[in-house]
Amino acid sequence: MATVAAEVRRRRKERDMSAQELADVCTEIGHPIPRNVIANMESGRRSILPLVDVIVLAEALGTHPALLIFPLGHVSQVQRLPLQDAVSPWEGMSWFDGDSGYGMDRALVRTFREYQRHEAFSIDAWNDMRNYDNDAQSATDPKSRAHARQAAERAIARLETAIARSDASRERIRRILGPSGQLPPDLSYLTSDIPNGTDSI
Repeated sequence: MATVAAEVRRRRKERDMSAQELADVCTEIGHPIPRNVIANMESGRRSILPLVDVIVLAEALGTHPALLIFPLGHVSQVQRLPLQDAVSPWEGMSWFDGDSGYGMDRALVRTFREYQRHEAFSIDAWNDMRNYDNDAQSATDPKSRAHARQAAERAIARLETAIARSDASRERIRRILGPSGQLPPDLSYLTSDIPNGTDSI
């Protein structure tokens, strides 16, 4: 509680916001936190801080909720759990976001992150493919057209690789969660726009 309160105060002052201005932003987000509640929290007079308040305050301050709880680079130690010895903020953050401990849950978090990376690579490659395809179609000279076609082919190769890797990540997630688990989306639809052969690029 003290760590969150101190970090809210530090970030609020860093952004040159008054407690009232922070309260106003929280109201705009849709979860009002009155100025006096913020002031009481920052001064230590408030002993309870609901999770929704942490989430909304983080959004209002332009940061992540976990960084209010484990302010990396701004404190040397944090208390991960009540009545336990303090740990480094990174150790606390790793526990909080699933990067450490708890066997299959840790594997699940890491595999979802792995999938997200492959998804981002797939979308970037798809966009590159479409852009180079358009360049090839609009090119007015053979050299520019050939260059755009080659670039499109490279983007297609990256797209196919990223989708294959995302499929592998989805399969690992399926094995962890079992048949009733909610899987991330299948990205194979991105390949439906791949031109058939270099002549059609």
